Amino acid sequence: MSCRASSAPPRRPWRASPSPPSPFPRRPRPWRPARAAAAPAAASRISTAYVLPGDRVYPEGIAADPRTGTMYAGSFKDGTVYRMRPGRRTAEVFLPAGADGRHTANGLKTDRAGRLWVIDSSSGVAVYDARSRALLARFAVPGDGARFVNDLAVAPDGGVYLTDSSRAVVYQVTPRDLEAARGGTGTLTLRFDLSDVLEPHEPADFTLNGIVADPTGRFLLTDDMLGGDLYRLDLATGAIRKVALSGGDMRNADGLELQDGRLWTADNVDNALTRWRVAPDGTRARLERTLADPSLQVPTTLVRRHGTLYVVRSQFDKGGPLGDGIPEIPFTVAAVRGL
Repeated sequence: MSCRASSAPPRRPWRASPSPPSPFPRRPRPWRPARAAAAPAAASRISTAYVLPGDRVYPEGIAADPRTGTMYAGSFKDGTVYRMRPGRRTAEVFLPAGADGRHTANGLKTDRAGRLWVIDSSSGVAVYDARSRALLARFAVPGDGARFVNDLAVAPDGGVYLTDSSRAVVYQVTPRDLEAARGGTGTLTLRFDLSDVLEPHEPADFTLNGIVADPTGRFLLTDDMLGGDLYRLDLATGAIRKVALSGGDMRNADGLELQDGRLWTADNVDNALTRWRVAPDGTRARLERTLADPSLQVPTTLVRRHGTLYVVRSQFDKGGPLGDGIPEIPFTVAAVRGL
């Protein structure tokens, strides 16, 4: 286990490409100093929590059912969704590859009503009954052109918010939308447009990625993994505000997890996790700790339960969308304690 170094290689933004779009860097960008506040290696422990069967999984998303503790992981390669039960080390296939026309399984979330939300980056999101596996509804991206639906958050009122990394927007599905689309297909509604707010970027660059909801229902937080910023989205007024960050930035930040005033990030190509202290009103965040370790194997998303972070090891750099090579089999989900 090793900590983040005091210097970093050149950063590269994410760009879209043909189906399935690759969420990984294509062109170089200027070097910037690495984050401070590295965590002592002995302070955190990384182990394997779950094994995902298959030799071409390349997992991307992870979710935990708040009622049962059951977890789900999705394959970026073919859209398979795996179920991980407490006490069982090996996951089982919950939704097979290609089910319901799904090509990828990016962001995943379970809500308090027992529904599993599964993003297909190229089309939108499907909603399933987590007990019966029944498809309840689908929501499609509006319009034509580039899109990469990436991650989602469930707000306390049941509203669901989804980032589009290609369009730099956040979509919304309200409980009323879900009821209206039940048994059929609805259309994602544009809720926040950050395209004119983010740092300058090329049209094909990937920007927004992870997203979380404030437990009081006041705001969302979403990261611009290219510009390195975090944004506060006010659910009452629609206002968009850049969060004041101290001690670091959000470059290469992928999935987010928010609990008890702390925000964790998975920084994919950096093989790193970070922990931030977030102000109650969501306007400021301070970097507290950073853990970098190659055994994280390009972490994309994470979820926290009972003090442990469960982190997807995507291995996207080993024959996946990031680079050539041979992945380490089996694909796994890591357990990280002490961060």
